[in-house]
Amino acid sequence: MSQGDSCWRVCSKGLYSCHWTGPSENKRKCACCWFSVIALVSLLFLCWMYICLVTFNDRDDVNWQAFTHLKQWVNWFMVMIIISAVFTSYCLLLLLFALFQVALREPLDLHWLHKIFLVLGVIFIAFWVTGFSIQWKQEWPTLPFSLLATGPFLQFGAVGALTLLSPFIFRGFHMATEKWSKFLIAVVFAVVSAAIFLCPLFIRSPCLREQPLPEKPKLIGHRGAPMLAPENTMMSFNRSIACGVTAFETDVQLSKDRIPFLMHDHNPGFLRRTTNIEEKFPNTNFSHSSNFTWEELQSLNAGEWFLKTDPFHSVSKLSQYEMETARNQNIPSLLQLLNLARQHNISVIFDLYSPDEDNDTEDTVDTILRSGIDPSLVLWLPAAKREYVKKTAPGFIQVYNDSDTLKEQGGKYLNVKYSKLSMEDISNYGNAGITMNMWVVNERWLFSLLWCAGVSSVTTNSCHLLKDMDQPDWFLPPQTYTIIWITVDIASIVIMTGLYIFQRKTHCHCHRKGTKKQRNNTSARKQEELFCFLPTSCSNSKVDVHLCLHCTKGLDLH
Repeated sequence: MSQGDSCWRVCSKGLYSCHWTGPSENKRKCACCWFSVIALVSLLFLCWMYICLVTFNDRDDVNWQAFTHLKQWVNWFMVMIIISAVFTSYCLLLLLFALFQVALREPLDLHWLHKIFLVLGVIFIAFWVTGFSIQWKQEWPTLPFSLLATGPFLQFGAVGALTLLSPFIFRGFHMATEKWSKFLIAVVFAVVSAAIFLCPLFIRSPCLREQPLPEKPKLIGHRGAPMLAPENTMMSFNRSIACGVTAFETDVQLSKDRIPFLMHDHNPGFLRRTTNIEEKFPNTNFSHSSNFTWEELQSLNAGEWFLKTDPFHSVSKLSQYEMETARNQNIPSLLQLLNLARQHNISVIFDLYSPDEDNDTEDTVDTILRSGIDPSLVLWLPAAKREYVKKTAPGFIQVYNDSDTLKEQGGKYLNVKYSKLSMEDISNYGNAGITMNMWVVNERWLFSLLWCAGVSSVTTNSCHLLKDMDQPDWFLPPQTYTIIWITVDIASIVIMTGLYIFQRKTHCHCHRKGTKKQRNNTSARKQEELFCFLPTSCSNSKVDVHLCLHCTKGLDLH
C-alpha cells in the first residue's frame, strides 16, 4: 500500500475491481456503462423486494400453488425472499463501492465476477416474474393497491435518495466536457426530480382522511386460526374464538357415506398436505373425498404435519401442551363446527368443493338444518343451487363472491379478494348498505388500509395479531400531509442547491496535490498547486495539466 493510499481507497478499489495494490492497468471504455448497469440492477432489486414484501400477505397461496405441482410442501416464498434479500444487499453494496470509487476518483473497473453475479441476479428476477405471470397473475393487482398504503412513505424515501445522490450527479455534470452531455444530465435530473417532488399530487390513499375513522373491520377466522393450530381442525377454531372472531371460514367436502367434513385441498392427492394419508393408506387412491368413508377419514392424523412443516413459523411460540394438542388433531365434521358455532353464537361461512353439486348441496343444507344452529348465523356462499337453498333455508344469509351476481340478485353481502375492488367501489358499496368481507388479510398495512376504506370485515390467518390493533398503523388529515410533503421537498431543494453551488465553486479550485518526490521538482510543484478536480480519466499524473484551460488561464506553468 503506498503512502497516498488510504484504507477506504484500498478497500473500495479492492472490493469493486479486485485491484488491491497499485493502479488498475485495465482502462475499459465500458466502465461507466457497467456503473449504469449496477445502478439499474440495484433499482430493479429494490422494486422486486417491494413486490415480495407486499405480496408476503399471500405467501401461503404461492406455497400451495407449488405444492399442487411438486406434491411436496416447502416454504418456497420464504426461500425466494431470502435469495432476493441477499442479491439486493449485494447490489446495493456494489453500488455503494462504485460511488466511493467516483468520490475517490478511482477508475470504475468492475471485476468480471461481479458482472456474472449481476447477470445471475437479473435472470433470477426474470424467472420469478415469469412464474408469477403464469401461475400467480392474480397477484399483480396487489401492487397498485399497495401504493395506496405506502405511496407517501415511498415518496419521502425517494426524495431522501435523490438528495443523497445529487452530489455525484452534480460532479458528473461539472466534469462533462461536451455541451450535449451537460444538457442531457440536466434534463434527466430535472425530469426525475420533478416527478419525485410532485407525485403526491396523484396519491389518493383512504388513510389520508379526517376523523372519525370507520368502525374497525370484524375478523373472520380463515380455517380457524391456522397460525396457532393446524388449519380446519377443532383446535384451530377454538383458538380463533379467543381472537374474538365473528365468523368461522372453512371448506366443506362430502365423504363416501355422505358426511360433510372440513378440508381445503380438493385436487388429486388432496389429503397429502395436511394428513398422514400416505402412511395410513399407502396403496389407496385418494384423488377425491368420495374415495373414503367418514370412519376412514377420522382415522387420519390432521395435526402432525403442522408441527413438522411449521407453515407460518409459529410453532416455536406454542407451549408444550399446545404442541401435544396439535399433534393429536383429526379431521372434524361440519356438524362438529356447527355445534361449536351455535354454543358461541358465531357465524359460519364456507366453500363447498364437490363434483356432485346438486346432491352435495342438499346433504349439506340438511346437515345445517339438523344441527339446530340459528339460520341467521349461516352465511351461504356456494353458488350451486342457490335458489334451492333460498327456498329450503330462507333464514340463511346469501353471500356473493362477485359484484355482478350481487347486483343481479339484489344481494347485500359481498365476499371477494381484497384486490378485486377499487377504493371507489368500496366507498360506493358502503354507501349502498352492502356488507363487504375481503380475504385473505394477514398483514397490518393491508388491514389498516381496508380499515380506512370502510370494509365491514376481513378473513384472516392472523386474527391473534389484528385483534390488538386499536387504530390503523397510520392516518393523516390531508392538510397535515400536504404540509409535510411540501416541507420535505423544500428542504431537499435547498440542500441540493447548496451542494450544487459548493461544487461549482470548488470544481476549479486548485489545491496542492502529489507525492513527496514530486514536490522536490519545481515545475511539478507548480503544476500540482494548480491541479484541478478533473474527470476520473484525467486525474492521473500522466495528463498534461494544460488540458484544464479554464483553471490555468493567464498563468505560467513553465
